Amino acid sequence: MTGWLGSAYPWVQAAHVVAVIFWMAGLFMLPRFLVYHMEEPVGSPGDAKWIDREARLKRIILTPGIVAVWLLGLSLATSYGFAGAGWLHAKIAVVVLLSGYHGWASGAASKFARGVRPYANRTLRLLNEVPALATLVIVVLVVVKPF
Repeated sequence: MTGWLGSAYPWVQAAHVVAVIFWMAGLFMLPRFLVYHMEEPVGSPGDAKWIDREARLKRIILTPGIVAVWLLGLSLATSYGFAGAGWLHAKIAVVVLLSGYHGWASGAASKFARGVRPYANRTLRLLNEVPALATLVIVVLVVVKPF
């Protein structure tokens, strides 16, 4: 490898893939948790359990995952430069959108913790599919490199 990461590049790439798996697992779980949480009355023992589960998921998986994904991913991207890699620009754009989704889901969990339920169950179920669609697009961009 000739980039600034040198021979560490495949190790950083492996760590990036692992971080992506953890982050995506959290992004698949949190919206599903919200769907189930929606069924519990505010202030009930079940409500308290979901609040705790969501907080732990954010603290243990989602936050460290997104930080690692961005740090490792930007290290990989800057090791060789961004020039001539349209697929990489598109991937980063999708990851930015997915990061916004992460912010929305975390914010929704915080609202639920305060007893506010601003979303319909159907809306939560539809939004639960966003990480799957983003994963599909990102994998195609990285593996196929269509442009």
